[in-house]
Amino acid sequence: MMTTPHKPAPQKVFTPYQVFIIAILTIIQFSVILDFMVLSPLGVFLIKNWHIHPSQFGLVVSVYAFSAGISGILAAGFADRFDRKKFLLFFYAGFLGGTLLCAIAPNYHFLLFARIITGVFGGVIGSISFAIISDIFKMEVRGRVMGFVQMAFAASQILGLPIGLVLANRFGWHSPFWMIAVFCFAVGVIIAMYMQPINAHLKIRSDQRHPFHHLVKTISNSHYLRAFTATTLLATGGFMLMPLGSTFSNFNLGIRLDQLWILYGVSGVFTILTGPAIGKLSDKIGKYTIFLVGSLIGMAMVAIYTNLGVTPL
Repeated sequence: MMTTPHKPAPQKVFTPYQVFIIAILTIIQFSVILDFMVLSPLGVFLIKNWHIHPSQFGLVVSVYAFSAGISGILAAGFADRFDRKKFLLFFYAGFLGGTLLCAIAPNYHFLLFARIITGVFGGVIGSISFAIISDIFKMEVRGRVMGFVQMAFAASQILGLPIGLVLANRFGWHSPFWMIAVFCFAVGVIIAMYMQPINAHLKIRSDQRHPFHHLVKTISNSHYLRAFTATTLLATGGFMLMPLGSTFSNFNLGIRLDQLWILYGVSGVFTILTGPAIGKLSDKIGKYTIFLVGSLIGMAMVAIYTNLGVTPL
């Protein structure tokens, strides 16, 4: 009697440990993005409570980016000299400390200082996460991995921002930062206990004897400079809009404060649905093609959004 050969079971794309890494990196990004994003809807509260000008609030947001940029450049020369896990824990602990300072800020200038500290540490965490992805995952699947990790942006809008706004309305604007601090502490404990050391890159010999030699060699590469410039322009464009998103929605579009969580939540739902799909698509048809199409669509939407008047929810 002839027997039909069994088809081999399909090989899993990711191992259980890789799934854990994707999950923990997504959660880390969620906490960092939430810490930055939650300040945007809180702008309405701060401007009214402290009687500050919108430009002063813009500075509170901007100092995070400035300090993050400076620390990112300085850390670039040292990042490859340490175990990624230890490097991540160090900056995540500093980020937690900065968030706690925000939670106890009694006035505008203290909050300004707290945001500088948070930016110094929080601004490097994203680059560490991407370095971990490059170390652990093959090029062929990095698009979908980053698609999952970038879901953190949407998750912060769906889960974090509405909860933060509800807490701010009931207990004051400090309460969302206390929530983030407690969450970050729990995540830090999980990283310390379950993430394995990531130190394979330390075995690769390098001719760059000094950290700043490594930095100079990196920024002198024209291919890298084009990528850095594009990323900088994208971030600049986004941060020109995001910090004042709540005040624009409230004062210009006529959206009520108790409706803001709906606006952020709906946009987050669609981001979380499309993120992994776009990441997987970029692995199939090319990352540059997807990047170009997404940029053109983004340009069109920015032009429409920034020219809106009073608009029903």
